[in-house]
Amino acid sequence: MKQPGTRHKARRRAVDLLFEAEAKRVSPTQLVAERREYVRDDESVGTIHDYTATVIDGLGSDLDQVDAVVSSHLRGWTLERLPAVDRAILRLATWELFHAVDVDPIVIVDEAVELAKELSTDDSPAFVNGVLAQIAELAPQVRAAAAAGSGASGADVAAAGSDADDDGA
Repeated sequence: MKQPGTRHKARRRAVDLLFEAEAKRVSPTQLVAERREYVRDDESVGTIHDYTATVIDGLGSDLDQVDAVVSSHLRGWTLERLPAVDRAILRLATWELFHAVDVDPIVIVDEAVELAKELSTDDSPAFVNGVLAQIAELAPQVRAAAAAGSGASGADVAAAGSDADDDGA
């Protein structure tokens, strides 16, 4: 079996932190800051990889938009009804699809499916793949809009795209 890479580990840690923050009802960015403080006193806590912090910080700023995008691509589900780990995986991957321009969208979806296999239910990998495949179709538009500085948010472009394609996951 192939060993997970650094980014995979960073993504998994991000999912863990998103899950924990939601369970504790605290901000994920606050949780990362606390962990970074703990590491100064106790190295057993483990450092937070820069990529993990980048994703968590990005989600902290864009969570409402990310949730709107994910919600607009759910069929027969609401975001609140999803298992918490699936919600964390979908949030992470959606943010990456729109903002991690150095990563191919296919890789992001594959990584999310792998995380769902590792962390969630037997049905979750297919569900996560279906939702993210729809969102990934919008990634080039959102990335281009961001690069052009058009002011259109990921949620604006994604919502427009989801209206046009109602296939469902």
